[in-house]
Amino acid sequence: MSRQIDPILLEVLKNGFEAIADEMALILMRTAHSPIVRDAMDYSTALCNARGETIAQGVTTPMHLGSFYDAMNHLVQTFEGRINPGDVFVGNDPYIIQGQHLPDIYVIEPIFAEGRICAWATTIAHHADVGGLVPGSNSIGATEIHQEGLRLPFLKLVEGGVENPMLFEIIAANVRVPEQVIGDLRAQMAAARAGRQGFAKLLERYGANEIEAYAEALQDQAELFSRKAIEAIPDGRYSFVDHIDGLGADPEPIELHLTLTVSGSEITADWTGTSNQVKGGINAPLSFCKSNVYAALRSIMPEEVPNCHGYTRPITVTAPPGTLVSCVYPAPCGARGITGYRIIDCIFGALAEALPDKIAADNTGGSTLPSFGGQQGGKPFVFSECVMGVWGATSAHDGQSGVPHMGSNQSNVPIEMIEADYPLRIERYGFVADTGGAGEFRGGVSIQREWRALADDTYFGVRSDKAIHPPHGLFGGGEGKPAFTEIEAGNTLRAMPPLATQAETLNAGALVRHRMAGGGGYGDPLRRDPSRVAEDVLDGLVSVEAAATAYGVVLSDPAAGTVDEAATAALRADMRATQGSGS
Repeated sequence: MSRQIDPILLEVLKNGFEAIADEMALILMRTAHSPIVRDAMDYSTALCNARGETIAQGVTTPMHLGSFYDAMNHLVQTFEGRINPGDVFVGNDPYIIQGQHLPDIYVIEPIFAEGRICAWATTIAHHADVGGLVPGSNSIGATEIHQEGLRLPFLKLVEGGVENPMLFEIIAANVRVPEQVIGDLRAQMAAARAGRQGFAKLLERYGANEIEAYAEALQDQAELFSRKAIEAIPDGRYSFVDHIDGLGADPEPIELHLTLTVSGSEITADWTGTSNQVKGGINAPLSFCKSNVYAALRSIMPEEVPNCHGYTRPITVTAPPGTLVSCVYPAPCGARGITGYRIIDCIFGALAEALPDKIAADNTGGSTLPSFGGQQGGKPFVFSECVMGVWGATSAHDGQSGVPHMGSNQSNVPIEMIEADYPLRIERYGFVADTGGAGEFRGGVSIQREWRALADDTYFGVRSDKAIHPPHGLFGGGEGKPAFTEIEAGNTLRAMPPLATQAETLNAGALVRHRMAGGGGYGDPLRRDPSRVAEDVLDGLVSVEAAATAYGVVLSDPAAGTVDEAATAALRADMRATQGSGS
């Protein structure tokens, strides 16, 4: 006989699950050792049911959300009959365990009640280093996964409450900064333990059968809400093509082709036509492709849709094996994040026609991920961070600046923390005028960050994009300005390729300058309220010259933000006439 579900208790338990996942996230952040986890917050936590389906996710990285199930499904099947209380599992490999990339290490603990597994406390964190060709293990120049670092199938880091010292020693021996890596693993263990303990309190209060029934009801609720949200999208086939700039000094564009089919309450994302996997570290496993599709579609659903596996049930993702978004062994994928961002951007690009008032113009392309490494005080150092971020404009507001891409709810590492711990000095960090795409609503303006090396023989690598294919605008909005990275050493200044495959070595005094791409604009720039253009000039986001050339706004007193209304009307009329003549 089916159990009667009390909607009030369902809401109480839903919030209880989310509170536990959030507590796990906060514990992981507060106990982590590396800046990429502690400050940039490149990690995620979740509670899963006994089958490995997500029940709730912590307040961190959306593009991790859909990845838990594939890895958990592998773990549950592989260790069936060999999972006991007190076990803790560790793994990272995208091919063996359906993981994401080698720096993302899972640490997972089962939750038992009444002699059976009732749930799982799961964590995933991007580690500062897992070995491989370059410090930080994000080598764009890797040609196979064996060059990217330590590969871990799911193994028992702890068995029956007893730690496996040999496994800790193997991990420590294969990474450049073992103190940070082992410290972050222990932070994940602490977070998983807190998840198990928090869930145990719910089990004690309500009983295993009740908790499992309501967790299943939550999945059904999420599916129902998801289907209603998809039904609100007009039926049809929506296509979009996006690009990654390409690899190395002579880049060839890499294409992502998406056909999004909406039929009733179901949606299919088909990636047929996407470029084949490449000899470089930007390939994405299918599990990661699915995760990003889920994250993008969840972002246009109502807030009340639970962040659990159920909302993904009406979504189908297909991609030919051996392509950029469904790579096969031994393709490298250490820098696959750039492809994940582009997957999300493709979803938005395809839906712009169907949902013009819900979709933003193109963004900066996700976080820029710089990595530095070398020797400091006779010991290796590795520093990576996620530089965020710029959004495109929407039909209702300007694009945001200084915020993360929606796929990665992460943060910049504070300047003071960098300079205190590493032989680096931040010379500039701020916005750049005239970089947001013009429009009735302006794209977010670029962020520029500059690092000066304070030690010789410092490795530098960077994962960036949209230097050749800048962010597009929507419905008459202009493109954002392209990204660039350049190195200034002595009297020389040279630009780096968008996705450099060769490692750079910096000596003390060398300066790395990186500017992210600006966000795309939305709508006709000549429809922008002149007073808002004047505000942008006062704020240093738009120059006086660009106010006139891009928006047709003439300022009689730029220092006061005073608009010359007559001159503005005349200039805009002339610009419209010129546009209408096609000249």
